[in-house]
Amino acid sequence: MHVPDGFFNAATSVSAGVVAAAGVAVCLRGAKRELDDRTAPMAGLVAAFIFAVQMLNFPVAAGTSGHLLGGALAAILVGPYTGVLCMAVVLLVQCVFFADGGVTALGINVLIMGVVTVLVGWGVFRLVTRAVRSRAGVSAGAFLAALVSVPVSALAFSALFAVGGTAPVDAAAVAAAMGGVHVLIGIGEALITTATVGAVLAVRPDLVYGARGLSAPLVLKGADGATSTVAAPAAGSKAAGGVRPFLIGGIGVTLLLAGVVSFFASSDPDGLEAVAEDKGFLGQATDHPLGSWVLADYGDVSGVPVGVAGLVGVGVTLLVAAAIAYAARRRGSRTEV
Repeated sequence: MHVPDGFFNAATSVSAGVVAAAGVAVCLRGAKRELDDRTAPMAGLVAAFIFAVQMLNFPVAAGTSGHLLGGALAAILVGPYTGVLCMAVVLLVQCVFFADGGVTALGINVLIMGVVTVLVGWGVFRLVTRAVRSRAGVSAGAFLAALVSVPVSALAFSALFAVGGTAPVDAAAVAAAMGGVHVLIGIGEALITTATVGAVLAVRPDLVYGARGLSAPLVLKGADGATSTVAAPAAGSKAAGGVRPFLIGGIGVTLLLAGVVSFFASSDPDGLEAVAEDKGFLGQATDHPLGSWVLADYGDVSGVPVGVAGLVGVGVTLLVAAAIAYAARRRGSRTEV
């Protein structure tokens, strides 16, 4: 759903950019509550993973494809504040290095694909997990959070387009088309999100931010028969174990997705592009200022293999997101990673 240059007038683009920048600034402060020396690398991995999976367009209808947005996934794995930062980094790298998403539309993309998906996804997830405090609740919450966040993001685009779109098209028709196709994309998003959260829960449940506090405390019984309870290890604690093996494995999976699986992604237009063509405003898109760059369109412009472009993108995203997470983290005593 990357919005290109030309779809929105200057006033709307600037206003959305200001709101997005304010949201990112708030999240930079809020991330201190979610990150420390041990969990900051997880933010880098999550951002890189979302970058890689966003390359994997999947068919959703005749001639239309979709891809993961990732806001709900990021919020569940690393927290809502850090999740917004991860999404902002992914969108920035895609815009600057791959001409994916317009420069003037960067604020709009961060707002609808980052802030909106994280807020909606996290809100739905918390509602479910407060009602069902178990791993089953986490899985159900992840599914519903992802499913709902995608069409809401599409409707946010539609609302902005009704206010500041550059084409005189029927706003209700755009909203209906965007909502409809992105419900289908949301199903794919929900399946990917649930599978990913479930995989991390199975290996390292302490690293799933949204699952903190859901583990039952340990009940210890002494020789005299007295019992006491001990809270389950928190994410990042020494009792939970080092995270380096998990990070190495996660990076390996991410590189495999970007470097190999990306060759098999659907080439059909995504939901926004398909709706724009059908409703007659695709022609409003203007050329990206970096559209002739060697990695533009993930190497398609210059003939660089998509897998190579994907590996570059994963590396850049991982480094930038991890650096920002370390800068935003809560300072404290250093512990072994």
